[in-house]
Amino acid sequence: MRVLLVEDEPAAALILAKGLREHAYAVDVSGDGDDASFRLATTDYDAVILDVTLPRRSGLSVAREARAVGLAVPILMLTARDAVEARIAGLDSGADDYLTKPFDFGELLARLRALIRRGARAPLPEVLRVGPLELSTRSRQVCKAEHVLPLTTREYALLEFLARRVGQVVGRAEIAEHVWDEGYDPMSNVIDVYVQRLRRKIDTIGQPSLIRTRRGEGYSLIAEPT
Repeated sequence: MRVLLVEDEPAAALILAKGLREHAYAVDVSGDGDDASFRLATTDYDAVILDVTLPRRSGLSVAREARAVGLAVPILMLTARDAVEARIAGLDSGADDYLTKPFDFGELLARLRALIRRGARAPLPEVLRVGPLELSTRSRQVCKAEHVLPLTTREYALLEFLARRVGQVVGRAEIAEHVWDEGYDPMSNVIDVYVQRLRRKIDTIGQPSLIRTRRGEGYSLIAEPT
């Protein structure tokens, strides 16, 4: 899942981005309203964490513009103000949820998960079952035959992205858009490398891989090997 974090305080942005990446989110960081609006217009995000008070343009303005052009991306708005009027203004501008600073990071994660579940085209369960695999979207753990697989956060993010589209062929560009952040190099083979790592960890020796390659198109996670 790729998230846009809009926070003008560098220290706070650094801490939040680090925490989100540790929970398998790909994170782009923006420090002002104009840049945030540009990123929203040019990148397909799964969610936005948006501070109200920003340079150049407020978070309220960013949210209103996003909704005015038809963007349905879930927005979690952050603010240091706790007045009822401020919360109402944030929700009326197009935010889906509201969190007042200071907040517990665990609560932010829970609210973000809830927004992404509600904002998806189809209901997203907390447990995804694909063949012998069981993915917990809350704990970010993957089990096979009741054993927890030792996946890195990026490996988990890639597997979850494929699991949410089980049976579909997903291109490298789409994978990069949602699993990697702006630091992704489209000329590299990093996606192929991570697919190979996943195969070594999730496949059963002697059976076909659960991740199929469609030459020139991308990858597909299947529920049962054939």
